[in-house]
Amino acid sequence: MKSNEEIRQIQSELKSKGVKYCLGAYVDIHGIPKGKVVPIDHLEHMAHGSELYTGYALDGLGQQPNDDEIASVPDLDHIIQLPWQPEVAWMPADNTFHGEPYMLNTRVALKSMQEKAAEMGFGFNLGIEAELFVLQQNEDGSMSVPNPDDRLTKPCYDARGFLDQFTWLDKMASTINDLGWDLYSFDHEDANGQYEFDFMYADALTSCDRFTFLRLMAKEYARQEGLVATFMPKPFADKTGNGAHFNMSLYDLDTGENLFACDPKDDPKGLGLTELGYQFIGGVLKHGKALCAAFAPTVNSYKRLVRQGDMPYFTWAPVFNSFGSNNRTNSIRVPMAGGRFESRNADGAVNPYLAATLALAAGLEGIKEGIDPGAPQEDNLYELSEEERADRGIEFLPKNLLEAVDAFADDPFVTEALGEELCNEFIKYKREEWNAYHQAISAWEIERYSHLF
Repeated sequence: MKSNEEIRQIQSELKSKGVKYCLGAYVDIHGIPKGKVVPIDHLEHMAHGSELYTGYALDGLGQQPNDDEIASVPDLDHIIQLPWQPEVAWMPADNTFHGEPYMLNTRVALKSMQEKAAEMGFGFNLGIEAELFVLQQNEDGSMSVPNPDDRLTKPCYDARGFLDQFTWLDKMASTINDLGWDLYSFDHEDANGQYEFDFMYADALTSCDRFTFLRLMAKEYARQEGLVATFMPKPFADKTGNGAHFNMSLYDLDTGENLFACDPKDDPKGLGLTELGYQFIGGVLKHGKALCAAFAPTVNSYKRLVRQGDMPYFTWAPVFNSFGSNNRTNSIRVPMAGGRFESRNADGAVNPYLAATLALAAGLEGIKEGIDPGAPQEDNLYELSEEERADRGIEFLPKNLLEAVDAFADDPFVTEALGEELCNEFIKYKREEWNAYHQAISAWEIERYSHLF
């Protein structure tokens, strides 16, 4: 908590920039921002938890109608002045209850897990690759690609498709850089109407804050163009889906040194990872099925995690709980430069705080237990026979949300990492989501069965 003098200094600086209102935004179980807005003159009160919330009105915060309110405390070290509405300062926030951190808040959970890593001398770096579609909504509510010329079978890196959406892309790219996130690449992605933004990694909390804000920003700039930006994992059956690949490493808290990086010549597996890095991967693989529920948290997510589906070529999405070098058929990939690894089953619907908490917890367990993930998988795993896959001990990731939530519920590690209350809240909401989906009658079913029987 900052001193009152520090808060007043921040308040004065914000006023000088034209800020009139402060939005303290915490997230619900889905990673969706929630909050109240206070006039800038009341920032000091807000910073001390003046804004109270009925937790029962929100998903996943574990409250009943008779419970006392939770408070929201803004993080004044991560303020973003809204580029499109500069009168408003966005402040990622944590929940408290009776003055204590509220552990059902996933941002609070991540901070707690980072403290456990710090006790071991580790900091946790995370980079999140942001993929999304920019679409138009039709009169019947359906979505379609707004540019009729963006129709290549393999549109990845297509220069014309990129330039045709330049106004929106320029707003996004300019703002990302103005915010100091260091955008180093962006492109037309593998599906029509799909784009990716890659900006520099940071500590996990900062990266999760940025990804949460990016989703809001992308939607606003698309709305200004009369379009819809969506991070939905799989909007179209015949196109690739939206990933949010997690790129992870540990660093030494004293020196800042990347503890996963080494010369490939010094790595018996040849990938440029230290033993510590492999042990971290070993922990993530050990709990890979349970973690998948957090990385891919919706019914729609598992329509992305398929080898091919309704597509003319492979989807790039992982279906195996495996790791390898620069091989995108594994769920965990170690890029050519080494020094980090990428978890590829995370998608655009991820609650980044929840997923990062569990990934870090699993990695720390891998280090404590000295887990060796085995030999990296170098083949196109999509094309392995079932016998070859079984011989190598490669298991499938969950095939649907129900399987993933069952794996989440059955792994004691999850309860240890998150606490029983947060764990149970996630299970409750995700089982409700599965049941609602399973009980709905789709257009596909009507088309297939109404005249057949």
